[in-house]
Amino acid sequence: MTVGGLLQSRPESIGLKLDLIAGGRGLDRRITSPHIQKTGLALVGFHEYLHPGRVLVFGESEVRYLESLQSADRRQTMSLTFAREIPCLLVTSGFEGPPELSVEAERASVPLLRTLLPTPTAIAKLTSILEDSLVERSVIHGVLMDILGLGVLIVGDSGIGKSECALDLIVRGHRLVADDTVEVRRRAETVVIGACPDLTRHHMEVRGLGVINIHDLFGIAATRTSKRIELVVQLERWEPGRQYDRLGLEEVHYELLGLRVPLIRMPVAPGRNVAIIVEVAARNQLLRSRGHNAARKLADRIDQQISGTGDAGVHEADVEDDVEAGDGA
Repeated sequence: MTVGGLLQSRPESIGLKLDLIAGGRGLDRRITSPHIQKTGLALVGFHEYLHPGRVLVFGESEVRYLESLQSADRRQTMSLTFAREIPCLLVTSGFEGPPELSVEAERASVPLLRTLLPTPTAIAKLTSILEDSLVERSVIHGVLMDILGLGVLIVGDSGIGKSECALDLIVRGHRLVADDTVEVRRRAETVVIGACPDLTRHHMEVRGLGVINIHDLFGIAATRTSKRIELVVQLERWEPGRQYDRLGLEEVHYELLGLRVPLIRMPVAPGRNVAIIVEVAARNQLLRSRGHNAARKLADRIDQQISGTGDAGVHEADVEDDVEAGDGA
């Protein structure tokens, strides 16, 4: 993002008020990293520690050091610092700084920003803004629900019933995050966040009914703005003769922005209450995340029983045959 984009992102909404002091011609400079740099070594000649694209922060120690220098030395120090292609300089704690700071920032067209916040607080809030703005993003066709606190992304072919399933889940007390278009962004190393575009927030399209507003129909408790995605349910049309997983021993994943999220492929057929099955899938995933795997425990018990009869040649694949035989009985 650009420095101008940072100022227009309303940082004051999270308590970070930024004032532009000098260098307004450089507002198109680009910030390419969410990591802040605060290196006093650059002021004593070690400019190789300054990284392009990262916001430079001056606190009390840097300002006091500059004030201890002669005017000519201050100009030279800041001229060398601004030559390192930094996007902007942020001075914290409301310090004015020597006049040469503003003069050199204006000459080099490097935006000079000031905040009243102390250095640790300013860095934390600025990092939060940049991490949210610079993360990898994508758009997915699907429905994102909050089911019992678990973020469940429902995907599948158009017209397969994703919105109808979500509507049934809302009636059952769960919360809608996004319908049809889900904005996905990656945070940290293992977290994928899904949200709804502002234009379609709280809205859902149901074939035969049209566009409805979930907020107006069910209240604010039926919606939320974003949710971490922890399970993907892929709805598929039922194909006669196809072999489907009967035990749930197979672990498959759905790739989102380079991260693997647990995936359940769910066949859709007349007479199946998909919403209830999705809810149960979410409950089961919550149990699995706590180390309780019902299918694995059942398979282990059957293996132990078979081993006790001396038939050691039976494997997990035979357990499914036992289950199918039980269905027939």
